[in-house]
Amino acid sequence: MALLHAMGMQIVLVHGSQPQVEEQLALRHVESQFVDGVRVTDNAALECAKEASGELRLDIEASFSQGLPNTPMAGAQLSVISGNFVTARPVGIVNGVDYQHTGLVRKIDGESVRMSLSHGKIVLFSPLGFSPTGQAFNLSMEDVASATATTLKADKLIFITEVPGVLDAVGKLMKELSLRTAVERLQNNHLPPDIGNYLQHLVKALKGGVPRAHLIPYSLDGSVLLELFLHDGVGTMISDTDLESLREATLDDVGGILQLIAPLEQDGTLVPRGRHLIERDIGNFSVIEHDGVLFGCAALYDYPRENMGEMACLTVSSEAQGPATANACSSASNAAPARSAWSACSCSPRVPSTGSSSAALSTPTWRPA
Repeated sequence: MALLHAMGMQIVLVHGSQPQVEEQLALRHVESQFVDGVRVTDNAALECAKEASGELRLDIEASFSQGLPNTPMAGAQLSVISGNFVTARPVGIVNGVDYQHTGLVRKIDGESVRMSLSHGKIVLFSPLGFSPTGQAFNLSMEDVASATATTLKADKLIFITEVPGVLDAVGKLMKELSLRTAVERLQNNHLPPDIGNYLQHLVKALKGGVPRAHLIPYSLDGSVLLELFLHDGVGTMISDTDLESLREATLDDVGGILQLIAPLEQDGTLVPRGRHLIERDIGNFSVIEHDGVLFGCAALYDYPRENMGEMACLTVSSEAQGPATANACSSASNAAPARSAWSACSCSPRVPSTGSSSAALSTPTWRPA
């Protein structure tokens, strides 16, 4: 977090406290009560939640106070701000169950948070909220984080959790999900309860205007940096738009096209083409991009007098190639000469996108891509 903040990213952290609350309750010999995965917060549980949040907040502030020891940034000043930014309301009585002091986020004081961020502060939220009459409520970390991300129109919402990410039917990590696919996974109701809970709040944030959301494991050291800056990431990224698109090329794509075709020109697969030829014929090219990075191109030269066309320079990045991709490209190259015919040639590499932050969010930030 300190490194991301030093790079100019504005970060809001939201910590959870469930393990610490469970520990406090066990010390008091009080049994936890959960209904449908939601804690019933009685008086004893509320006191434990307050104690746990206070202790965690102090520990986090102490960690930031040491800066980045044994690095060129040793001694850097990192200021952390926390406060009563969350207005909450009670869950109330649901299906005959009184959730007592368990609450939901009613409003986030976005103006105060933005002011703190603009002054270079890291903003820290605890999973507690207060009513206008001063009553305290125990909230979930996921509810606070998603509501804050939506209020701030954050670039990213990142959950750092005990799960590796969203898994498919055979237990394989799904690196990317569209918002539509994420909603379908929730509706199918085949997800483990913990992953389903995280995914539900990530989807809520995306529907509220957050462009990207991530679910990554805390068990992996440096998982936030790895997710933001590695080509494949380490968890699951959910996007509100399709990351892959087929479009006509522009002059801005010349550099990417040259980079794609260079290996095939060197081994003799393609006829060498200089930059001037690509620029001259750019109107004949189409490209496939994934999250702003080109990974495929093709040119279609039209010969109306002969009533035919010629496809040339059909290239897919080696990192994106596979049997299905090769078959799709072969079918596209044999199709009728039209730009739309090449739409069958698609594949899905994972590349980094833009943003920052931790369990937690950030506004405005960047990520290389």
